[in-house]
Amino acid sequence: MGYAVSGAAVGVGARSGVSVEEVLGLVTEALREAGLTGSDVTALATLEARAAEPGIVGAAGRLGVPLRSYGAEELAAVSVPHPSRAPLSATGTASVAEAAALLAAGAGAALLVPKRKTARVTCAIARSLPFRPNEDAAAVRLLPRRQGYIAGQTEPRTPPTHHPTAAMDTHAHTDAHDLRHHGDAEVRDEKLIDLAVNVRTNTPPEWLRARIADSLTGLAHYPDGRAARAAVAERHDLPPGHVLLTAGAAEAFVLLARALPARRPVVVHPQFTEPEAALRDAGHEVGRVLLREEDGFRLDPAAVPEDADLVVIGNPTNPTSVLHPAAAIAALARPGRTLVVDEAFMDAVPGERESLAGRTDVPGLVVLRSLTKTWGLAGLRIGYVLAHPETIALLEQAQPLWPVSTPALVAAEACMSRAALAEAEFAADRIGVERAHLLAGLAEFDEVRAVAAAEGPFVLIRIDRADAVRERLRALGFAARRGDTFPGLDRNWLRLAVRDRATTNRFLQALDQALLIEG
Repeated sequence: MGYAVSGAAVGVGARSGVSVEEVLGLVTEALREAGLTGSDVTALATLEARAAEPGIVGAAGRLGVPLRSYGAEELAAVSVPHPSRAPLSATGTASVAEAAALLAAGAGAALLVPKRKTARVTCAIARSLPFRPNEDAAAVRLLPRRQGYIAGQTEPRTPPTHHPTAAMDTHAHTDAHDLRHHGDAEVRDEKLIDLAVNVRTNTPPEWLRARIADSLTGLAHYPDGRAARAAVAERHDLPPGHVLLTAGAAEAFVLLARALPARRPVVVHPQFTEPEAALRDAGHEVGRVLLREEDGFRLDPAAVPEDADLVVIGNPTNPTSVLHPAAAIAALARPGRTLVVDEAFMDAVPGERESLAGRTDVPGLVVLRSLTKTWGLAGLRIGYVLAHPETIALLEQAQPLWPVSTPALVAAEACMSRAALAEAEFAADRIGVERAHLLAGLAEFDEVRAVAAAEGPFVLIRIDRADAVRERLRALGFAARRGDTFPGLDRNWLRLAVRDRATTNRFLQALDQALLIEG
């Protein structure tokens, strides 16, 4: 299945006397950020009063596209996500570049690249994309907008104090981190807009719900996983003996902890806490490698001790959203070591670049996948393990009979189809666009520091006293995932799920209010 996507419209704002090179330099940089080239541009757009500016006219000519101009009133009528006071007072619109780009892109437009600026030029890129807002979103209760993000506050707030995360630490731990805390606890029993759980909204899609519903007529029979197992194997170009279907990735972590002999397991943190919890429950002492904020939470393979015989790492990692290079993770492989890579969010990465799924040349490799995040199947519990047949056999022996239900097996098979994979790829592209919008909005706050290298369907942010801000957000109708339950993080961290444009804009308003209240 596919969707028609129009070309890109570039909005530009500029000061008088700006050169062609200045305009094209920023436009080229913004196009590169969006993964586009000049040939993808269909129009350059700006304020009517700047339409005769030689630098802008020349830039449109060099790009070979028409120059569209809009009156101040037209631009002012467009709601922009990143308003500024200076253009508002000078032109009547809070962002010439964003408003012009959205107008030029046409109906259903969304920003691919939000406002980028130099001393004399601003630029934004928009495309017309299919868009479905969140369903059943709760109303947001906002205070009057006197200042801050939405009102275009220009006075800087006090910047956050830098507190690096813990250094590399490979000792066994029995600390107070609540390893059993998960994002669903943030929204349970309350009607809040959910930025705490990393399940894609508006899922499962109608076609998948229909397939699952049809499977209910066969519930009198015991589950038969052969077709689903073969579909997963074909999707990753592996023999079926390399595949084990599980009741979500969480069951796989329990099986690994119970079935594999490990003398010194090590978990790379911050990451999903269930692997360590499962290992502890199975009686293991667990070492930790704590990645540091000042290193961008990126993996240094040398930090993992040589004698670790089981290593667990997420990619992209929850909650940091960092996508580690496949080569760096593969470098952790050793004879006699099991290397477990949690790729629960890899299908939210366009092209699944850096994935190790399907690789048979990495010794001891075990890759875990989940279908609950992209397809909204958290309540159905379905995932799978890819590994050498000997490892699969050990894990299978630890499973109870019929561990995966018939509806879950039908869902797994359906999600391996070409049409489903194409839909997932489109969703991954859309998530990237919406994530960029969220990060750009967060960058407007001096108090907020985001992990900029985010590649997953969520972002990690640091705010002094984020625990108090989180409570303020709850009062305003939004649930965010607390960060202090992840080893390597503390009370000053929050994880935010990427949502649609409308929800993100409302959240940014609420965050502005929460920060102002907090002081």
